[in-house]
Amino acid sequence: MPSFRTSQGGEDRSTCAFGGSTMQPDTIAFAPMFTSAEEQILRALATAVGDHAYQQWFSGKTSLTVQDDEITIGVASPFLADWFQKKYRSTVRQAAQSVLGPSVRVRFEVDPDVVSGQIQNSGSEVEGEQQPSPPTTKPAREAAARSQSKRRRGRRFSDLSDFVKGPCNELALTAAHQICDSADANFNPLFFHGPVGTGKTHLLEGIYRRLRRENRDMQVVYLTSEAFANYFTDALRNHTLPSFRQRFRTVDILLVDDVDFLEGKRVIQEEFLHTFKQLVSHGRQVVLTGNKHPRLSTKLSDELKTRFLSGMVCRMESPGAETRKQIVFHKARRLSGRFSDDALDFVADRFRNNVRELEGALNCLQTYFCMTGKRVRLATAQQVLADLERDCIRVIRMADVEEAVCNLFGIEAACLKSSKRGRTVSQPRMLAMYLARKHTHAAYSEIGGYFGGRNHSTVISAEKRVDALVTGSATIQVAAQNWRVQDILDTLEQQLRVC
Repeated sequence: MPSFRTSQGGEDRSTCAFGGSTMQPDTIAFAPMFTSAEEQILRALATAVGDHAYQQWFSGKTSLTVQDDEITIGVASPFLADWFQKKYRSTVRQAAQSVLGPSVRVRFEVDPDVVSGQIQNSGSEVEGEQQPSPPTTKPAREAAARSQSKRRRGRRFSDLSDFVKGPCNELALTAAHQICDSADANFNPLFFHGPVGTGKTHLLEGIYRRLRRENRDMQVVYLTSEAFANYFTDALRNHTLPSFRQRFRTVDILLVDDVDFLEGKRVIQEEFLHTFKQLVSHGRQVVLTGNKHPRLSTKLSDELKTRFLSGMVCRMESPGAETRKQIVFHKARRLSGRFSDDALDFVADRFRNNVRELEGALNCLQTYFCMTGKRVRLATAQQVLADLERDCIRVIRMADVEEAVCNLFGIEAACLKSSKRGRTVSQPRMLAMYLARKHTHAAYSEIGGYFGGRNHSTVISAEKRVDALVTGSATIQVAAQNWRVQDILDTLEQQLRVC
């Protein structure tokens, strides 16, 4: 019988369904202990090819790995991989479809375990051609194993248990757990949005990984919106739209990362909308991520935006001081280096924009520890990270402030510099002056001159006015919604840090 692969310790390291990088598990061969899905595929395959062909080409001569909607047949040589691909691909696919569904994929590859464990038979032939003898020497087997190991190294999905909770993300994390705990969540879709590096993809991957681990029979699909667009484009080109729609409109849960990619792509948006409507109308869960609130996506269709808003929208913000500290200590414990608490506090205090900056700083300290073998203390951390801090400094110009404000309020730059005094222009102009004074440290007269030749007293007045609005928790209308002034400032400042 073929050998079968299963993850050690029951840990799920499933591949990204329908696209993206694949991620293979740490495996150990078992025979004949295998999962019911693998057993069903083998029975269907034996029935399809006949007992004689099954015993001659599959039994004891191949391995079978099942990962989500993909099955991998391991053979002893590249020649056999090509031969199986031509002769048995469609048969294997049909057998797998009867068990895993119509979206199944089939792959043939060289398996070092089959190479090293297969009984040698120099006289065996394939369709009249001599079968190449597999490597018999230890160096050859080791080289094949190394090559296969490198080829199988792929994406590892994040785990919800590794996500550090804080005020900036607590609501989003709770919603993610609710999706995993109940297939009948009260909100559909669930939409995570926020600046880069705040954990949106981590939550999406965590949902995928937990669902795959706890609900093996559930069809869960994770992909980026770019991958969705690529699959749709290929389906159009190859005239396989029915198969494409069958693949995505019959899943139980669809997880799509970075829907901002769909902006401006009218045809793809239309296809995604129909997929979305089909899933939601049949009670299938959809979870999405984006860099901004759906209302601020000016190049998405109105129907898509309203559909996104019909479920639950969770904002994820940059972590605060205490959350950053927890993140740094949590990630440091997973590294092999030794760091003092003062050094880790320094990292949490100095790198404030997002989690990726914290990870980069910790990687620098880890590399220093590997180089010297010495525990990283505060003075060392300050010295090692000094150049990194200087590289992270961003000089904000008044033009950057102007661009951020215009993008948020949807107005032209010329309006901020015009003589118009309507509220839709004067309020954005007031915020732009306030931020310019705070982040550029330009003189009042210089800021007034930039925004339409106004004098310094106008800028001083704008600064005082915004301070009063923040103190009084006042609101300003943005895109038909009232936002707290402090929330608007936070959003604009985040854009200034990352743009």
